[in-house]
Amino acid sequence: MKKKDSEGDSKVLFTSFRAGVIALVFLLTGFQLAMFIHKAAQTRILANRDQPDTVYVYAVPPSESVASGSKSYSGASSHSSVRHNASHEPAVEQIRREKAPRKVESFRFNPNTVSVEDLVRLGFSPKQAEAIDSYRQKGGKYRRKSDFAKSYVVSDSVYRRLEKYIDIPLLDINVADSAAFDGLPGIGGYYASKMVEYRAQLGGYSCKEQLLEIYHFDQERYDGLKDLIKVSKPKPYRLWSLPADSLRLHPHIHDWRTARAIVLYRDNNERSLWTVDGLEAAGILEKEKADRLRLCLIE
Repeated sequence: MKKKDSEGDSKVLFTSFRAGVIALVFLLTGFQLAMFIHKAAQTRILANRDQPDTVYVYAVPPSESVASGSKSYSGASSHSSVRHNASHEPAVEQIRREKAPRKVESFRFNPNTVSVEDLVRLGFSPKQAEAIDSYRQKGGKYRRKSDFAKSYVVSDSVYRRLEKYIDIPLLDINVADSAAFDGLPGIGGYYASKMVEYRAQLGGYSCKEQLLEIYHFDQERYDGLKDLIKVSKPKPYRLWSLPADSLRLHPHIHDWRTARAIVLYRDNNERSLWTVDGLEAAGILEKEKADRLRLCLIE
C-alpha cells in the first residue's frame, strides 16, 4: 500500500514539474515575443525618422492684403509651400530622441576644463561625461594626455581619435602661484613656496633648469615635472646698471664685497668687456656662481 502511495506521489510531482516547465517555456516565449514586437516598433519608428508624416502650409507673404474678411491674392508666384513635421505621440518622439544617431565631433579641448556638454559632442555618452566631470570635481586633474587615456571611461579607440586634439596648457613658472606649483607632481607646500620665493630673488626664471638651484630640488624631482612647465620671458636682470646695494640681493652675488667689485669692474672697464666671463676672469665671481648667472637674462 505504501509503495502505491509513493508511486502516486511521484506521478503528481512529475506532472506538476512538467506543467511548471511548460509554463516557464510559454512565459519566456511570450517575453521574447514582446521584446521582438517592441524592437520592431522602434525599428519602424526609426525607419520613418528621415521621412516622417508631413503637412504643407501654404505660406502667404505678410504684404498680402486681406479684403472683406477674405484673402486677396495678387499672384501665385510670390507664395510658397512650407514643410512642417506633423505632431507625434510623446512616446514616439522620445524613442526618436534616444535612438537618433549622435553626431560626433573632434575639436581642441582641455580635459580639465571642458564642459559636460562638449564632452558629449566629442563622442562620450552623458554618463561617461558625468564620470569625467565627477573625477574633476573631487580634485582629480589630468596633467598629461596619458593621464586622460588612463581614465576608465576613455576607450582606446576614442583616445586615438582625440589624442591630437587634447590641449593641456603648460604651467608658466613665471606667473604661477604657490597653489598651482603645489599641483605639480612631487611638489608639496614646502617646495611650492620655495619656487615662488626663489623666483622673486632671481627677478623671474630665465629657464626651467633654474629650479635645480633651489635647495634640495634634485634632478629626479625636476624630471618628474619638466614636461609640464614653461617659462615666459622675464624682465632682464640689470647687472650692468644696478647699484651695489641692489646687486647684493641677487642669489648669485649675495654679498657686499662681490656687489661692490662688480660696480668697480663696470667703472674701470669698457662696455665691451661687461660680461659674466669677464667677471669670472677678474676673480670677482667663482665658477659656480658665474655658471648660474649665465643662465639669467641679463642687460
